[in-house]
Amino acid sequence: MSSRLVSFPESIAGLSPELSVNTWNLRFLSEAQYYSSGQGFRFQRTRGRTLTFSGLNSHSWNVPVLSSNEVVERLKLVGEGKQFLAMYSSVVGGITTDPAAMVLPLDDHMVHRGHGVFDTAMIINGYLYELDQHLDRILRSASMAKIPLPFDRETIREILIQTVSVSGCRYGSLRYWLSAGPGDFLLSPSQCPKPALYAIVYQKDFTVDRKGVTVVTSSVPIKPPEFATVKSVNYLPNALSQMEAEAKGAYAGIWVDNDGFIAEGPNMNVAFVVNGGKELVMPRFDNVLSGCTAKRTLALAEQLVSKGILKSVRVMDMTVEDGKKADEMMLLGSGVLVKPVIQWDEEVIADGKEGPITNALLDLLLEDMSSGPPSVRVRVPY
Repeated sequence: MSSRLVSFPESIAGLSPELSVNTWNLRFLSEAQYYSSGQGFRFQRTRGRTLTFSGLNSHSWNVPVLSSNEVVERLKLVGEGKQFLAMYSSVVGGITTDPAAMVLPLDDHMVHRGHGVFDTAMIINGYLYELDQHLDRILRSASMAKIPLPFDRETIREILIQTVSVSGCRYGSLRYWLSAGPGDFLLSPSQCPKPALYAIVYQKDFTVDRKGVTVVTSSVPIKPPEFATVKSVNYLPNALSQMEAEAKGAYAGIWVDNDGFIAEGPNMNVAFVVNGGKELVMPRFDNVLSGCTAKRTLALAEQLVSKGILKSVRVMDMTVEDGKKADEMMLLGSGVLVKPVIQWDEEVIADGKEGPITNALLDLLLEDMSSGPPSVRVRVPY
């Protein structure tokens, strides 16, 4: 077999001094075979390169250097079984339905610096639920994160709707991001030519589960308000809070702010029914993310007031002690809809059963998702 060999006859800065001649070999293979030798194990290849590293301690590693075609083939294998139906990228200026092509540039500042914001809209029977409300929120988040828009609002809206249309998805989710954009690996985005918009459509099961869950108080520090109110891609505290809850056998963690008031969950808001089951109370949005589903549920709850089922709906500060003594507790968000909570830490909420107001609010939200007004339901032109 013929090959070309690149050798470094002297030690390389930063590596052990005993590494010398033939330590780093860049071989251009010309035929396919598996074999093991003093230079390590080789993968079967028909073309391309293999980077071989070995030292005097007899350890060796082989890292295949792949062609673009080989990368695509491997990405296809990684994407098998995933219900990613369509993706838009302003970097390439179009939509793809090939999961192997649904990638981001590594030098995008959203990837390596977390300088990006995102949002999500549900796709219900061919309609986008609360698209405009979520779109307004991501634009606010982008402004707070000092990310300029790659397009005006109407163009972004049209791109999102078209991406869903191309996907053919009738039940799923549309998730989209605004990023400082690709450019370099520095901290400042000053050298990024322009911001980026990405969107992806994926299938999702919206089976409703009315069973009550347990939550715990999160020990992970809560984000300060200036970051908590921005829906940025920096979800490390959220992920750690969720992991902590799952490790304790709970559904989610609940954050408490620095003043001792109930804040929110890792990706949902929280609400309570108090005063003998007659008042719906939700913590203020000043220091937490303004939840679109939570705010819509507050509006729908007025129907229960008009029917005399509830006396009032209020947004106010609430202590942990008062929350644990509530008649009902619930989680609200696009991922959970309206989820009853029957236990918080060691405290059982009321009688430990799913409450009637929680169920009534879930019914109102489901009805709104399937037959609500045009202000919350945007038809997708497939």
